[in-house]
Amino acid sequence: MAKSRTTSTTCKKKSIVKLKIVVEKLQRSFSLGRSKSSSNSNFDDSKNVPEDVKEGHFAVIAVDGDEPKRFVVALSYLTHPAFLKLLEQAAEEYGFDHEGTLMIPCQPSELEKILDEDQKWQE
Repeated sequence: MAKSRTTSTTCKKKSIVKLKIVVEKLQRSFSLGRSKSSSNSNFDDSKNVPEDVKEGHFAVIAVDGDEPKRFVVALSYLTHPAFLKLLEQAAEEYGFDHEGTLMIPCQPSELEKILDEDQKWQE
């Protein structure tokens, strides 16, 4: 019984460490994008960021099945447990050296459910 708890605790710690790495890399990539844009005075953010992606948000594409679907997600979701799990899956499937929109390996309906649940929870 004690061995089972130890194994479970070890697995949880490893998962938490992986999640922290994913979140840190995402945060770094967001801050790098901002620092590049602010260092170049001729750079126009509006040409590189779609109009529907407001400040404090980022775009993701749910890719699993026939039809990929794009979502604009608030940065606050980077602390949502279910969304973090999806990010961990994305890191395992696609790695960290991916440019462009963040791809998440899940059904669009699954991501919609997570976003809807969290919206109801916040109200």
